[in-house]
Amino acid sequence: MALVTTKKMFEKAFEGGYAIGAFNINNMEIIQGVVAAAKAQNSAVILQVSKSALKYAHPKYLKAMVDAAIEETGLDIALHLDHGSDFEVCKDCIEYGFTSVMFDGSHLEYEENVAQTKKIVEYAHERGIVVEAELGKLAGVEDEVSSDHHTYTNPEEVIDFATRTGCDSLAISIGTSHGAYKFTPEQC
Repeated sequence: MALVTTKKMFEKAFEGGYAIGAFNINNMEIIQGVVAAAKAQNSAVILQVSKSALKYAHPKYLKAMVDAAIEETGLDIALHLDHGSDFEVCKDCIEYGFTSVMFDGSHLEYEENVAQTKKIVEYAHERGIVVEAELGKLAGVEDEVSSDHHTYTNPEEVIDFATRTGCDSLAISIGTSHGAYKFTPEQC
């Protein structure tokens, strides 16, 4: 098994009729826990890294730990940047050996999101790396990504966006939310 792209994983999962877990990591213990659980199920897994995790652990260290996990377990593992905020963050992760990056241009106007996503896709695809993009906004806070309101993905923009950018997958906003929320018993 090996370090693989999410595209390869998704193709296998689609053909096999199963899902693949994606878990955010930022240290050795979390990597070990996630990979041990994946190994127990003989399951491929996506290890995601946020911008805060990049600052905390550095992409070079994270990549080395993921390489060790692959060597130890023999699993297919994808190393994915979660919610990359700009070209430089995505580029750095690609250069350090990540197999996929997510560019979150949801905070940008539509045409700027298209332009920035396309630039990242071109750079990544030249290097065999997969790109996930985001269209629409989720309310809430996750890592350094936050919004006070939802902007649902306009279905009419999806085909235009995917065609013009060449992204490999697309995160959309359909009513889900980022972050942890407290609910009263009546709300559950």
